[in-house]
Amino acid sequence: MIIVIRPKTQKEQLDKLKEKIKKLGLQIHESIGQNYHILGLIGDTRVLDLSQIEGNRIVQKLIHVGEPYKKANRLFKPEDTIIKVGDRAIGNGEFSVIAGPCSVETKEQVIEIARQVKSSGADFLRGGAFKPRTSPYSFQGLGQTGLEYLKEAKKETGLPIVTEMMSPEMVEKYADDIDIIQIGARNMQNFDLLKKVGKLRKPVLLKRGLSATIEELLMSAEYIMSEGNEQVILCERGIRTFEKFTRNTLDLSAIPVIKKLSHLPIIVDPSHAAGLWWLVEPLAMAALVVGADGLMVEVHNDPANAKCDGQQSIKPEKFNNLMNKLSKLKESMR
Repeated sequence: MIIVIRPKTQKEQLDKLKEKIKKLGLQIHESIGQNYHILGLIGDTRVLDLSQIEGNRIVQKLIHVGEPYKKANRLFKPEDTIIKVGDRAIGNGEFSVIAGPCSVETKEQVIEIARQVKSSGADFLRGGAFKPRTSPYSFQGLGQTGLEYLKEAKKETGLPIVTEMMSPEMVEKYADDIDIIQIGARNMQNFDLLKKVGKLRKPVLLKRGLSATIEELLMSAEYIMSEGNEQVILCERGIRTFEKFTRNTLDLSAIPVIKKLSHLPIIVDPSHAAGLWWLVEPLAMAALVVGADGLMVEVHNDPANAKCDGQQSIKPEKFNNLMNKLSKLKESMR
C-alpha cells in the first residue's frame, strides 16, 4: 500500500503518522521527489484502519499495490534509480557500456582488452574470474588469480570491475575487490546469495534467469532490496525458448515492461542472448532503441582461441565500430 502525502505537510504531523504505522509492525519506505512525497508500506496492511488513514488531513490518497514486489515497484519510487560507481553512473539517462572478456585468461590479455575497450568508450570492465559452467569439464576460471588480474587492469585503466560471485562465502571473501557484483542467470534464485549481497552497500548486477518471468526477476531484486541494498541493476540476457538457432531468445519487450513496472535500471547482454558474435551489433542497437540503460558486451582479442564463449565474443575493432554506431544512433534519437 502507498500513502500519498499532501504537499507542504509539517514534519511533526508526518512523524506522528509514521510512528502510528510502525507500531502496527509495518515497514515504511519513504520516497520524496520534486513533485511527490509517498510512504510505501511493507507488511500485512490488513492491520490498518483505512478510514482513519484516509481521514488524516495530511493524506492525499491511498494506492493499493497488487504486485508482490514492493521496493522494486515504480509506485514506491516514481523516479528512476541511478546507480553510481565512482564518477560513473547507470540509469542517469545515458547509455552505459560494460565490456571485456567472458573469462580472464592471462594478465596481459585482460589488461590489453581493458585498454582497448576504454579507448572505444566503455565505462566498466567485465571479466569472469569464477565461471559457473554447464559442464564440470569446461574451464571454470582462474579464481582469485583472475581477480588479481582484473584489479591490475583497473589500476592500469581506471575502469571499475564487474565480475560474478557464486556463493555467500565468495561475497564475504572478495566483495571489497569488486565495484559491481554480478549475480549470474543460474544464481538468480539463489536466495542465500541474494540476501548476502543485500546486506552490502555495493551495486549488484542481477541477471535474468534462463527461464524466469519478469515478475520472478523483480522478486529476486526484491530479495536484495529487502535486506537494505537498493543499488540493483537488472540485466536481460535472453531466455530459453523452443528456438535453437540462437543460444537464447533476447526478450527486448522486457525492457519497456520493466521500465513501466520498476524504477530500477536495466541493461542488455546481447552476447549471451545470441551466442553468436555477428548478432551482437544489431541486438545492441535494438537495446538502445527500446530504452535500455546500457549494455554488457563480451570482447576478446582472439575469440577463436578463447577458453570460454569465443563464438559470441567480438574483437576490439568490432567493438569500436559498434560504439561509434551507438553514438550516432543516440544522437539521432535526441
